[in-house]
Amino acid sequence: MEKLMRLISVAPLLLLICLPFAFAGHDYNQALSKSILFFEAQRSGYLPHNQRVTWRANSGLNDGKASGVDLVGGYYDAGDNVKFGLPMAFTITMMSWSLIEYGKQMAANGELGHALEAVKWGTDYLIKAHPEPNVLYGEVGDGNSDHYCWQRPEDMTTDRHAYKIDPSNPGSDLAGETAAAMAAASIVFRRSNPAYSSELLRHAYQLFEFADKYRGKYDSSITVAQKYYRSVSGYNDELLWAAAWLYQASNDQYYLNYLGKNCDSMGGTGWAMTEFGWDVKYAGVQTLVAKFLMQGKAGLHAPVFERYHQKAEYFMCSLIGKGSRNIQKTPGGLIFRQRWNNMQFVTSASFLATVYSDYLTSSRGNLNCAAGNVASSELLSFAKSQVDYLLGDNPRATSYMVGYGNNYPRQVHHRGSSIVSIKADPKFVACRQGYATWYTRKANDPNVLTGAVVGGPDAYDNFADERDNYEQTEPATYNNAPLLGILARLGGGHGGYNQLLPVVVPAPNPVVAKPKPAPKPKLTPTPASSSSPIVIEQKMTTSWDDKGKTYYRYSTVVTNKSYKTLKDLKLSISKLYGPLWGLTKSGNSYGFPMWLNSLPAGKSLEFVYIHSASPADVSISSYNLA
Repeated sequence: MEKLMRLISVAPLLLLICLPFAFAGHDYNQALSKSILFFEAQRSGYLPHNQRVTWRANSGLNDGKASGVDLVGGYYDAGDNVKFGLPMAFTITMMSWSLIEYGKQMAANGELGHALEAVKWGTDYLIKAHPEPNVLYGEVGDGNSDHYCWQRPEDMTTDRHAYKIDPSNPGSDLAGETAAAMAAASIVFRRSNPAYSSELLRHAYQLFEFADKYRGKYDSSITVAQKYYRSVSGYNDELLWAAAWLYQASNDQYYLNYLGKNCDSMGGTGWAMTEFGWDVKYAGVQTLVAKFLMQGKAGLHAPVFERYHQKAEYFMCSLIGKGSRNIQKTPGGLIFRQRWNNMQFVTSASFLATVYSDYLTSSRGNLNCAAGNVASSELLSFAKSQVDYLLGDNPRATSYMVGYGNNYPRQVHHRGSSIVSIKADPKFVACRQGYATWYTRKANDPNVLTGAVVGGPDAYDNFADERDNYEQTEPATYNNAPLLGILARLGGGHGGYNQLLPVVVPAPNPVVAKPKPAPKPKLTPTPASSSSPIVIEQKMTTSWDDKGKTYYRYSTVVTNKSYKTLKDLKLSISKLYGPLWGLTKSGNSYGFPMWLNSLPAGKSLEFVYIHSASPADVSISSYNLA
């Protein structure tokens, strides 16, 4: 560090003193890989030959048999061995949305194939669970008998009764969410598996019609779900949610009209939300409809869609503390909604903030809050702050993702991870024996549940790593699903394309991605469209070692290649872990230095920064040519 300080002036020195953690940062790509791996630990059914979580084995092989239907497969929702249809479908919807928005970044990270497999493991099951147009199986097993036992999935002796909805016992929320999942996944597989994509869309059409025609709450029909996944919000939000996804998947005007005509009666333009999750979908609907409006697809519904848009912005403003009613946060800055599994709301809300930030950037818009106009980059910064807290930047310096960092939960409330693997010890673990031998055991889990995001801390940032503390140490699939998209975005940058244009998820590379080498000091141009009038080029100009760490100095040149004068330039810079000179920071974006207010045609400006990592991600947020 002494060598670094000799090379820079006193003012930057003060900056470094004030930012002791400036060189830290998180490996978002590693966190993404681990987050996807978690879904393999949650698999039910016959495990495939390429299963990477090797301490798991086949389970639930007779699911559905007593009802005359094959319900083998799918995901266990959390730390238990029940397959709950509503949160499973929401998980698949959010995984699919993550891929739709940031599939290119996942491909660059080598994780696209694994992410597609995670989605397909869920949709394969949902197809099985929908054997007839107006029949959908919404649960296998029941929470009461399951929670009485503490067993590995491979040893289950609990009741595996299958519960369904049909015209006599409707469940519009369950069918609607499942339609949304199928529709979203159909977009995901459109390029890589078009026949499968068409099959998913066909199921989505049928499920939406079933949900809309035979209305009712699913937990009034599948009453055993009430204690665990009660549909408090009812089914109107899921009907709108499904319509939005079906429109995005099919471009069928019927679903756009549905959103326009039912906006008031179903609450789409009435509910101003401060939460988003497996039960309450309004904020998600409002975000999608705002996207349609920005895309210019609203047509005659533009006035109505503007009201959806206003409610979406209400939600976003509440997240960053600039709304008329702001969401509660812990002293350490984490969103706090409830004691039990609070992290589900953190990841879901942060995902909406991430995509909405990119929608605004692509439309060159700002966020309109009660406190005034806010730059779109502030939403992305907020999402990053939540993810960084989750990964360890918090008062306890605890990572709430198992297996990431050094200080993460070791006694997770999860049957499979807390009991020795059946492959290591095939001796049967009986129902109550598991509690006596494994649940109460004050020791680390024998199997690391890599990538699992647990419930997290309380309202005061406190956390107890204890297996019986299910409110804080139990993971869930719907905690991870939205996180995939945020991590891909933070790890891979924006990608240089308009987020409002149709994005096709690429087909996965059949070659297994190899580990990436450590960064090498070399010329690294920032990706940019060849047709862009503004060109950004970066290069490493010098490097040095200090106390075992290599520091790099990067020069970044911004060139105006247009025939007009460049004004009001705003740059977005992420993955920057050190001091920067030559730009003026405003909020979470960077503009011209104080001595410059425009850049004539053909001219360039240069700025520099120092940190101990690969080049920062530099992209253009907005500009004007006059």
